[in-house]
Amino acid sequence: MGEARPRRATTFACLSIRRRRNNNGVSEFEETARFEQVGGKGISVLCGLGYWVQGSRCFPWLALNFHMVHSLALQPSTLQLVQYSCSLPMVAKPLYGVLSDVLYIGSGRRVPYIAIGVCLQVLAWGSMGIFQGAREVLPSLVACVLLSNLGASITEVAKDALVAEYGLRYRINGLQSYALMASAAGGVLGNLLGGYLLLTTPPKISFLVFSALLSLQLVVSLSSKEESFGLPRIAETSSVLESVKKQISNLKEAIQADEISQPLIWAVVSIAMVPLLSGSVFCYQTQVLNLDPSVIGMSKVIGQLMLLCLTVVYDRYLKTLPMRPLIHIIQLLYGLSILLDYILVKQINLGFGISNEVYVLCFSSLAEILAQFKILPFAVRLASMCPQGCEGSVTSFLASTLCLSQIVSAFLGVGLANLIGITSSNYSNLSSGILIQSLAALAPLCFMHLVPMSEPVIEKEGKRGISKRSRRNRRVGRVVDKESVTYRRERESEEAQR
Repeated sequence: MGEARPRRATTFACLSIRRRRNNNGVSEFEETARFEQVGGKGISVLCGLGYWVQGSRCFPWLALNFHMVHSLALQPSTLQLVQYSCSLPMVAKPLYGVLSDVLYIGSGRRVPYIAIGVCLQVLAWGSMGIFQGAREVLPSLVACVLLSNLGASITEVAKDALVAEYGLRYRINGLQSYALMASAAGGVLGNLLGGYLLLTTPPKISFLVFSALLSLQLVVSLSSKEESFGLPRIAETSSVLESVKKQISNLKEAIQADEISQPLIWAVVSIAMVPLLSGSVFCYQTQVLNLDPSVIGMSKVIGQLMLLCLTVVYDRYLKTLPMRPLIHIIQLLYGLSILLDYILVKQINLGFGISNEVYVLCFSSLAEILAQFKILPFAVRLASMCPQGCEGSVTSFLASTLCLSQIVSAFLGVGLANLIGITSSNYSNLSSGILIQSLAALAPLCFMHLVPMSEPVIEKEGKRGISKRSRRNRRVGRVVDKESVTYRRERESEEAQR
């Protein structure tokens, strides 16, 4: 039999797949597979809009940060503590993923969860926009942000699982690249809109505008039918608790495989060990340099455009490169890009005739964008190795561990800021903190052996193994030489057996 390898998709609704019949390397042909017939158009609207709105969350958060700094007068370390403490609901993403994998609501197990999460976000941001007490009193504001992040995490888990399941079902590799493109496009418009609204309106208007966008997403979610996507319905058991226990067991078995656990450990540690000083840098830019919201918003726009371009380049040219040297280069660039904040704090840019506004516009978001882009190869890898029925569990576990590592990084940053004495009236030691942050970002280069060299492919086996280890390898695949294997789609074989 010939070898079939999926190539890149041009859109969610139209995919070009190159199939090769290798007869001593003589002939090959291309086939264009259009899958509007299997729900491609519906899923592109639902998930495309969902990721776009997810990327647009930056503009109410930009307004919220300015509100906490100027209206509530929070210290830099307190601001960062509030920002990342409110991300705690995202740590529970594996629970939402397990529930999404095993528990149907009506006739679906993905779309209803998306609608529930969006509804919670509408309630949270709408309350902050309408009720003064919800945004002026810190405990109530924190409660609303926690509710918003709870809804966002449920929605993200369901979307990621739906994209992973759809990609596995129809042999479409790398749909996560298009999800990141949609998110980056939302970030571009969101930061443009955020900077403009903050110049002309109070923060509550930004909260209400974002609530309106969420309402549009809610309407699209409620009008989407999961059955139209052509995904198989899993067998339901009589006991929900029994299903959850079984799914947790399957998740533990999947993540214990070296092909998943080792790169995941590297990704988590490489984030957690870097003390984050974003709150201190933000306060320095707004309180010391007195930069306008439009400048900071435009810097985020340029950053999202860079992320969009990087994602396109990755999907077209970098996806087939060995993973380890690619991640090595990205991490090295990330560690060096942190020093751009050092140049700003020391005002070295003024010595070259570059104003603070121009410098922030061009370079302020580079480190943040590289940190986001670094996750893409890991997300694509794990999504392609998800066992059948565990798409929500595995992708949510990845998102949860990454979120937890970011919280640890933020708390380390708060501790470092307090240790070196960074306050709203004293930023003299901020440059020293940035140097420490840059050195910490270069440390993960010492254990790059945990990052695999090659892409995961599924090795064809003659028979099913009976040991736990062989079952694990069969379910998640093995990293082997691409030229010596053929793709084996276990989903199709299992469906055929039914």
